[in-house]
Amino acid sequence: MAFQPGGEERRVPAPPPRPGLSYSAPPPIPVTPPVPQVVRTARTLWILSFVAGLAVLLGCFVARDSNLQRLRGVVADMAAGSDAGSVGTAAEIVFWGSIGALLLVTVLEAAVLAAALGRKNWARWVLVLLLAAHLPVLLLASAFLVPNGADGSYVVMLWGAGLLLAFAGLVLLFLPSAGSWLKREATQA
Repeated sequence: MAFQPGGEERRVPAPPPRPGLSYSAPPPIPVTPPVPQVVRTARTLWILSFVAGLAVLLGCFVARDSNLQRLRGVVADMAAGSDAGSVGTAAEIVFWGSIGALLLVTVLEAAVLAAALGRKNWARWVLVLLLAAHLPVLLLASAFLVPNGADGSYVVMLWGAGLLLAFAGLVLLFLPSAGSWLKREATQA
């Protein structure tokens, strides 16, 4: 019984009965199957690919003064008669634009790889497109970022190794065991 402010008594209804136990309810935390070895290997290959590409970008950043000096000469040869300020600005735009484009492609690949490791089947197809886009971006940037001589050969070798590692990791994501692990999420959801 509860008393109202006006002095009236009123019965408070009892709460509804609790529902019975059910053995058909799903567990509160879904069981995550273990990641297959082929997917772990693909992840490692992609990470090594990112490390190789980022090592080149870090090397280009550290040696930016010599790269910019070399690019100023290239731009001055292409645009004869231009003043030094516009040549320097054009060289900096080309240098930082190349680094930015390569960094953007790498970050996008890493984000989509994370989606693939989160069992999103579509992500491996997006990785195909990103890797296909990575190659022309790399070829364009190599015209501006690869120095002459032995240093240039190291840059080309690292970029080549990075592309090969990424391609191998991508191939592993299309193997049947990886595909069944990725597709299992779609059937459960």
